[in-house]
This record gives sequence, structure tokens and C-alpha cells, in this order.
Amino acid sequence: MSQAVYLDYAATTPVDPRVVEVMMRHLGPEGTFANPASRSHLYGWLAEEAVENARRQVADALNADPREIVWTSGATEADNLAIKGVVEQRGGGHVITAASEHKAVLDPCGWLERSGVPVTYLAPGADGRIDPQAVADVLREDTVLVSIMHANNETGVINDIDAIGAICREAGVLFHSDAAQTAGKLPLDVRATPVDMLSLSAHKFYGPKGMGALYVRRHPDVRLSAQIHGGGHERNMRSGTLATHQIVGMGEALALAVAERDAEQTRLAGLRDRLWDQIATLPGVHLNGRDAPRLAGHLNVAFEGVDGEMLLTALTEVAVSTGSACTSASLEPSYVLKAMGLADDLAHGAIRLSLGRFTGEDEVDRAGQNVTEAVTRLRDAARSRA
Repeated sequence: MSQAVYLDYAATTPVDPRVVEVMMRHLGPEGTFANPASRSHLYGWLAEEAVENARRQVADALNADPREIVWTSGATEADNLAIKGVVEQRGGGHVITAASEHKAVLDPCGWLERSGVPVTYLAPGADGRIDPQAVADVLREDTVLVSIMHANNETGVINDIDAIGAICREAGVLFHSDAAQTAGKLPLDVRATPVDMLSLSAHKFYGPKGMGALYVRRHPDVRLSAQIHGGGHERNMRSGTLATHQIVGMGEALALAVAERDAEQTRLAGLRDRLWDQIATLPGVHLNGRDAPRLAGHLNVAFEGVDGEMLLTALTEVAVSTGSACTSASLEPSYVLKAMGLADDLAHGAIRLSLGRFTGEDEVDRAGQNVTEAVTRLRDAARSRA
């Protein structure tokens, strides 16, 4: 049997072979393998140079200063550092986020709540977006942080972080955004967008897993308390020996994604629409977030009368998910779709199809046929049991 079509790029991407090649040069004894903090010999100097070059690549992708890039193990750690780091530095204060955020934001906020920190959770609209005015309406005198993601990992719906950031900047409140799904896909300019912190994850743009970064604006008001201690690395914001091969992989992956972004996003949007046109021929099909701007590679589709988990089993030729990979073990309907107002039965019948760099037209057509046949088969079986 041929290999299943991979349409779960929102969960993770394969490492681009060009990135693998760069990473390999920083692993073995003939490569640049040393500890970048070892400044007493040439090996360490070369490793440090490689790390700083990658830092510059990430900074250039954001129009940031390289000194504003803090290496982390991924967007989850970056989110934790931003959220907990601000609140701890300020000695408490009110936090605003959204009920549709990734668990990497919701769980740290929940932890803060249990510690006595007040947190406001905004509900998205029916289209999945967070209304900037809703942020303004819940700002308080003691608000210290707003954390709203750039694009949702389940639906691909894009929030207006320019407008949200402007509201926060005017109110003197720090603004953090999880950009794990948008880095390398949408233009990101931290000089034009009033954002104070931005979380990135390498494995979302064809880099290695276990590698990420937090952009932290260089300003006296933007100060974080470290969450990992042990050596004062990364300007005392995140201790730990830097993984040179992972870091150069992230830098190269993001540089490639930005260089190829416009053409690739146009291609993906065409493939996404091609797939949707095939699925949309089925009755009782809903495209979640259809009225909002969405990422080019995302489709979140709900099928009436079909259980999403059963559909995953029936899709023998397509690898997809029912939502975020971080909640895939749960049998509960997607909390993101529920926050958007979907009924439980419809939310239970939703799957996420996400396309990427190595998706082609033949794979899209094969996936469309498999989804259409599987939904029809499940519905026929349900009617025969009724």
C-alpha cells in the first residue's frame, strides 16, 4: 500500500533537506560542534559565530535587533517565559488572553490563576477572530500583559495583532503574541507591529523540533524574570548550553521560508482551495473560520453526522488530525471550535487538514477523494444502523 498523504503540517513539518545539510556541519568531530560559551579556544569561537549568525537570520526575518532574540526549546517555552516572566517581574497583575489560544498559553495562564493572578479569557467571534475592541474593553489599571496569538493553530484564522498591539501600546500594557503558526508564512515586522514579545518554533517552518525563540523588545519597560536558571545565558533570560546544530537549523529554515514565502503561500492557497472544492461537494459540510482571513495551508472542516475520531480511522490514505497535536489524545470536542460557538456534535465531527512545502496536486486530489469516500461510507453505515 502506498504511503498516506501527509496533511498535518500545522502539527509539525519535516526538516527541509537543505536545513539538514547545514545542521550536519555542526554535529560531528570534523564540524563546528563545540560549546558556544567556551570562549578560550577556536572551537568555541566558531560555534559562537554560528549561533550569532543564526540569531541574525531570525532577527532579519522579524526586522529585529539580533540582541532581541532569546533562544528557547520551542514556542511552548517561549510562551511560558513571556507570560510568567512578565508577571513575576511585575510582582503580579492582571493578564488578558483568549479562550482559543494554544495550550502553551492557556496552561501557563491557568497556573498563574491558581497562584492568585487574575486572568481574563476573551471569547473569539463566530469567525474565530479576537475583536481588538474586546481587548480594549477588559483592560484594567492593573493589567500587565495581553497574550493573543497571531494565527490559530486549529483553524488558521489570523488575528489583527497590529490593532491589538496598538491598543496595548497606548494603554502602556505589554503585548505578547504566539507566532508559531505564522513565522515564515506571513510578513512579520516588529518595528511596524507594536508587539513586545513574539514566540517562534522551528519545527513549524521546516526546522528541527526542540528549538524556538522569543523576540523580546529592547526597551526598559520590557523586562522578564528567567524561568530557567543555571549560568545566566541569553542575557540572563534563559540559561542552558546552546544547541549549536539546532540553532543553525532554525536560522537557516526561517531564512529559507522568508525567501520563498510569497510564491509558496500563493501555491498553498491554490492547493487548499482545490482540496476544499472537492470536499465541499459533500452535503452538511462546514468550513470553520471561512469568513475570516486564514493561513494559506489550513482547512478546518466539520461534517454533520460524522464523528471526527471515527473519520480519522476511516481515512486510510490521509494523515490528518482533529485539532491541535497537543490535545489529540482527548476525546472531548475541540475547545477552540467550542469557543467559536460550534455545537458539540459538529465540533466532534471536525478535522484539520494542513498543507505544506512538500504537498502536490496529486496528493491533494488523492486526499480529497479519500475524505469524500470515507465521509460517505460513515454516513451510509450510520443510516443503516438507524
